[in-house]
Amino acid sequence: MPNEVRNAGVKNKYDLGERTTHFGEAINVINTPLINQLVRAATSVGANYMEADGAESRKDFRHKISICKKESEETEHWLRMITAANPGRRDECHILSGEAHELTLIFSSIVLPEK
Repeated sequence: MPNEVRNAGVKNKYDLGERTTHFGEAINVINTPLINQLVRAATSVGANYMEADGAESRKDFRHKISICKKESEETEHWLRMITAANPGRRDECHILSGEAHELTLIFSSIVLPEK
């Protein structure tokens, strides 16, 4: 990447205070949409479980649990994207992704077709 692009927005590339601040802001621009999506998906799992717990029918319960499954799968996806953008958080994301996967398996077993 050309130096001009890397230092875009920095008036004086030798002003490390300004340059490091700009660098942090640029990283936040990358992470903010990922984190927002992750928070939405992950918090939706619990909210939909609460809805399922108060379901008015078996059909309603199964529908809400299906949403929990989808949201936990989506959470895994966003954790993968955050790991790619932030390799230093790989271990933390791996643990959270493992929990999301286990929740997906639990919700999947609940909504298996009835026999």
